[in-house]
This record gives sequence, C-alpha cells and structure tokens, in this order.
Amino acid sequence: MDKGRAGTRDPAQLQRLLEERTADLQRVKAEYDNYRKRVRRDRIAVREIAVANVLRALLPVLDSVDRVCAHEPMTTGLKDIADTLRTQAGSLGLEAFAKEGDPFDPSCHDALTHHVCPDAEQLICTKILRPGYRLGPGLLRPAHVEVTGPAPPARNPLGHDRPRHGAAHGSAGLTRAGHGERRG
Repeated sequence: MDKGRAGTRDPAQLQRLLEERTADLQRVKAEYDNYRKRVRRDRIAVREIAVANVLRALLPVLDSVDRVCAHEPMTTGLKDIADTLRTQAGSLGLEAFAKEGDPFDPSCHDALTHHVCPDAEQLICTKILRPGYRLGPGLLRPAHVEVTGPAPPARNPLGHDRPRHGAAHGSAGLTRAGHGERRG
C-alpha cells in the first residue's frame, strides 16, 4: 500500500497526514474565498462603468429637456418626462452641480468667459452655461461657466508658465481661451 495512504497504523504519521491535508484544504478554501471576492469586486466595477457610460450618453438628453423646460410652456406631459428622467438618473447616482456664486474650481468647471473685476479676490461662477454632473465621487462632466474675478496672470511670451511669486505650486489658472488649466 502507498505510504501516504491511511493504510499505516503509525499514529504520528496519521496525525502528520491529517495536518497536511487540513492545511491543503485551508489553502484551497482561502484561494476560493479570494476568487469570490475578486469576482464580486469585478462585477461591481463593471456595473459602475456601465452605469457611467449610460448616464454619460443621457447627458445630452438631460440638456435638451432642461432647454425645453426653460423656453417652452410647461405642460403636464413635459413636466412628467422631465421629473421622471431626473428621478431615474438620480437613482443611479447622477448629481448635477454648479450654482451661480460658487467659487471657480478648474477641476470641475470649464470657464468659457472671464469677466475681469479688479476688486475681486477670487474667481466666482457668475453664470452657469451648462451644468456639470458627478457620479458618486467621480466627475462625469465639468460645468461650463462664466466667471468674474481678478485678471488672469500674465503669460510668458515663450509659452512657459512659471508660478508667480507666492503662488502655490500646482495652482490652476485660465488658458488664453478661458478654459481652466489643470496643473499638478
């Protein structure tokens, strides 16, 4: 008979074999548990990506409904469609943002127009041209805004921006087109 089989009568050897098999079983169980956790995480990630893609595709529809609601008489049917669309998108985690008076944040706002106000200390969103949307903590689409505030820093004629004296490294400014630069 094979020495690794239970045919032996030596209790010490049987105990060692039992411990080996138990350790093997525990390793296989741990590997399987890790596999199940990984599959669950992957499924959640795929779902989140799919939801983000669907909501991103629906943003033009939301924009159109918002424009119609702003420029057309509000009928019962239009109100029902707009409310249902917003409610269902919200139930998937979509959140609109950007309000007039918000401080300008280049990480979530695109400044399309910059009105200079020498007395202002910081850039403020003074008009929301198109709302931005978040999905959970992630940015789905930045808001298009008009900003009012101090003049942008002077540009280096060679095209190489250097932080101004006292400016924090990694700070954001406006490009010549008025779009927020993301430096980091």
